[in-house]
Amino acid sequence: QVQVVELGGGLVQPGESLRLSCQVSGYILGVHLMAWYRQAPGKQRDFVAEITSDDMPNYEDSVKGRFTISRDNAKNTMYLQMNSLVPEDTAVYYCKAFVDASYSGTYYRDYAYWGQGTQVTVSS
Repeated sequence: QVQVVELGGGLVQPGESLRLSCQVSGYILGVHLMAWYRQAPGKQRDFVAEITSDDMPNYEDSVKGRFTISRDNAKNTMYLQMNSLVPEDTAVYYCKAFVDASYSGTYYRDYAYWGQGTQVTVSS
């Protein structure tokens, strides 16, 4: 199967930084677009940033200039460097990866897998 694991969440004060990581592993043949989403309490899950397999990024407007998305294709890992954090960034952050995989006799082409999420809390 395929596993998507996010790491790096925590509690920080306003203005501080955090770096999240997301690693894809398992019976994977390729990893394509990868993205970060976040979900605050009582709200829907929203897009934060995405990066293509050839390193083209795209950001939601409220994080432009503060967050930087990157990836290491050799490690099937994506990162989100979050600077100048504000309380409104508080949420569970989820990784989404579009993956080619093959297991249990089935080929999955460009199939979306989600991680379990990591909590980011920005509070003084």
